[in-house]
Amino acid sequence: MRKMVSMRVGAAPLCAYGQAGCQVPTLAEIFDRVIQQSSRMHGISSDLHSEFEQYFFPSKNLIGTERKCHTYAILTPGDKENAQRVGREQLTGVILKLLEAWGDPLSQFYQSMSQGQNQDFNYYSSEKALEISDMVHELRDGVEKMADKMKLLGVLGNTVGYISPETLVPSSAFSYYKRGYLNSVDHHDLLYCFRRDSNKVRNYLRILKCTTLPGLDC
Repeated sequence: MRKMVSMRVGAAPLCAYGQAGCQVPTLAEIFDRVIQQSSRMHGISSDLHSEFEQYFFPSKNLIGTERKCHTYAILTPGDKENAQRVGREQLTGVILKLLEAWGDPLSQFYQSMSQGQNQDFNYYSSEKALEISDMVHELRDGVEKMADKMKLLGVLGNTVGYISPETLVPSSAFSYYKRGYLNSVDHHDLLYCFRRDSNKVRNYLRILKCTTLPGLDC
């Protein structure tokens, strides 16, 4: 039996195979929904990063501090012009790789926040951490359905598919997040990196829509 996949954005669930009670979306509609989801995810990550920085580092200037982004090995277009020149298969693959790579670190971040000592800050922030952890999984599922629809329409090759996150980044980066605890500096680095990567995902999805569906107002 086919699995129904839904997303929170929009009134009706997205179903790739036309199950009863489900809207069979157009490719443009799927793009709109994943872009909305990615924008919301980036907004929450930006808010959480700012709140965390103001709470734990109110008097420190962190500009220029070296970050420990575990996704550094994933090659991504550096600007809009380069992203527009990248093929659809490659850009879709980059989006999926970034989303796959954040599943475990965000889960670990939520667990660490929910068990932290700063209860006045952590209770509120752990709810946001759980939300973005769930959203990255939902968005990955939505992008996979988007890619399936593109393949059915013949605008995407069949080479794009699931890749284990352990094959995308060095194993030492994953052990860093799985070591059992994260301190406030670790949290800040993680939020900084996720804010950066969620912005990339949002922008790449917008570019992919414009290059796949020409004639739209982009």
